[in-house]
Amino acid sequence: MSHSTTRREFLAASLGALAATSWAARGAEADPWGGWKVGAQSYTWRQFTFEQALDRMKKCDLRYLESFPAHVPLESSGQQLEAVQRLCKEHNVVPYASGVFPFVKDIDKSRVYFEFARKQGLKVLTADPAPDAFDTLDKLCEEYKVAVAIHPHGPIGNALHKWYSAEIILAAVKDHHPLIGSCLDTGHLIRSAQEPFGKKLDPAEQIRIMGSRNFGIHLKDHDNKKREDVIYGQGVLDVPAVLQALREVKFDGMISVEYEAKPEEPTADVAECLAVVKRAASTIHPA
Repeated sequence: MSHSTTRREFLAASLGALAATSWAARGAEADPWGGWKVGAQSYTWRQFTFEQALDRMKKCDLRYLESFPAHVPLESSGQQLEAVQRLCKEHNVVPYASGVFPFVKDIDKSRVYFEFARKQGLKVLTADPAPDAFDTLDKLCEEYKVAVAIHPHGPIGNALHKWYSAEIILAAVKDHHPLIGSCLDTGHLIRSAQEPFGKKLDPAEQIRIMGSRNFGIHLKDHDNKKREDVIYGQGVLDVPAVLQALREVKFDGMISVEYEAKPEEPTADVAECLAVVKRAASTIHPA
């Protein structure tokens, strides 16, 4: 009796382990990103039409979209936005964010971006707001329940962008609506260390500073000597450290892969970047 029971328990445990392994394999096949919402900022394929960009996203198994305004213009008609939704569905892509948009104090001028988001079901508007726009954004974020994510742009010409770091963004937003935060761009954070600026900003630490106000992330690596974007790991970006920081702050937004080098056809380089993300995602799952 003892031997029989032990054997039955062993068989049950083995079948359970096999089922769990099969489930894990199916899960990895269904979601290669380990639970992260991984997609692309369509600016990566700015030389192509919107449909051509979606074709390339599908080949890369990217399932979330942050649209570049030239691909999905703010002035799009209802019929055009329906066509966008149809194309996204055909490519198994979820429209999640769009930008970068220049919000201003005038509520009617800023409202058009929120209406644009509402018509598409977007969760996030990536932003470069005027410093006096925050009271207006408080009202619009509350009304539409759409997050505004400030995008740092690093050096622009002879000056740093007004929102170049998490410290500056957080100081501006901390007393405002909880849906106003950041979409940090790891490439532009890295660029801020270039001479003559010399602002060494660690992307993972910048994420921790923003905490619960991280609503998006543009994932890039950059070589400051060459002054160009590079495949992840060929510059200074530590993808596992970035994902670890995102996990610590309980990030539940979209990770937008963005690549500004080789605009003529960046897809092969993007695929190499994504292989790095997959390896990191397999070990650092969302919280």
